[in-house]
Amino acid sequence: MKKLFYVSTLLLFAFANTARSQSDDKSLIGAGSSFDYPLFSKMFSEYNKKTGLQINYQSIGSGGGIKNLTEKIINFGASDAPLNDDQAQKLGVPALHIPITAGAVVISYNLPELKAPLKLTAPIIADIFLGKITSWNDARIQAVNKGAKLPSTPIVIAHRADGSGTTNIFTTYLDQISEEWHTKVGRGNAVNWPAGLGAKGNEGVAGLVKQTPGGIGYIELAYAIQNNIAYASVENKSHKFITPSSKSTSAAANIKIPEDGKVSLTNTDAADGYPISGFSWVIIYKEQKNNNLSAEKSRNMMKLLWWMIHDGQQYSDALYYAPLPKAAVTVGERILKSATYDGKGIL
Repeated sequence: MKKLFYVSTLLLFAFANTARSQSDDKSLIGAGSSFDYPLFSKMFSEYNKKTGLQINYQSIGSGGGIKNLTEKIINFGASDAPLNDDQAQKLGVPALHIPITAGAVVISYNLPELKAPLKLTAPIIADIFLGKITSWNDARIQAVNKGAKLPSTPIVIAHRADGSGTTNIFTTYLDQISEEWHTKVGRGNAVNWPAGLGAKGNEGVAGLVKQTPGGIGYIELAYAIQNNIAYASVENKSHKFITPSSKSTSAAANIKIPEDGKVSLTNTDAADGYPISGFSWVIIYKEQKNNNLSAEKSRNMMKLLWWMIHDGQQYSDALYYAPLPKAAVTVGERILKSATYDGKGIL
C-alpha cells in the first residue's frame, strides 16, 4: 500500500521545531490513528491539489498521536477512541473531538484451505482471544460453519503492541459481549492480552496475519481488502451474520450523536449493523493558541477539517469507510465552530 505524505519521526520533530514563517502556514502536521490512514492519504492528497496546503500525517497509532498532541509536536491528532481521563488531564486544557469517519474493525484470518467466508459468533471471538479456543477445527467454530472443512491448524493470535484506538474499539466490543473478558481483561487503547503476538499498527497486525498460517487478528477493513486478507462475518445482536462493509458500518453509525461527538458504535442494536464498528476523531486544542500556532495556520486547519467532514466524505465509500451520517456532520460543524484563537471564533 502506497503511503502518501509520509514523514519520518526525525522529520516530524524537525518540522515541529521549525519557526512558523508565512510559508509554514501552508503546511500542517498530524499523527495518530493507523485506522484512518488509507482514507487520510486520499483526503490529504485531494485537498493539497485543491488548496496547496501540505498535510504530513504519520500513522503511529492513536496513543502516539495523543502523546504527540499533548507534547505540542503536531498540529492535530487522530484517534479511534476519545481521550480518557488521564490523557485529558495531561493535555491540561480543553480538547475538541471532531467525528471524522466511521469504519469496521474486522476479524482477519489466514486459512487458505477455507473456501467460504468464515462465520464467527461473539462467544467464539471472545474465547479465541482469551486463548480458550486454540485450534481451527474446534467443535464450536465447526458448528457455525456447517459444511466447511476446517483444518486442525493451531490458532495464532495477532494483536496490537502499541496504544491503539482500533484496540479500544475491539476490546470495548469484547468487554460488552463477554463477562469473562470484562472481568479478566477489560477495555482500552492497550490491555494485557491473555494470548498472542504483538505488532505495531494496523499495518503490522495485517502483515503478521498474512504471513502466519492459522493467524487471526483485528484490523480496519481497508487493510484487509488492500492486503487481500480474508475476514469473517460476525453475528450481531439480532443473530444475523453481518459482513463488514461501508454499508453495514453506516447502519451501526445511524444513531443519536451527543454534543461532544463522543459515542461508541460497538455491539449495535441495528439489525443490519456490523457489531465491531467505531467512529474515529480528529482531536485538537479548543483554544488553538495553546498549541503555539499562528492565527493563519489555525484557520487553515479549521478549513481543512470542515472540508473533511463535508466534501472529503466523498472518498469514504471507495476506501471501505462509512461516510459520516448527517447527525455526525451537524455535531461536527458545531464543534468546529466552538474552536477559538485568542478567545475569538476561527470559523
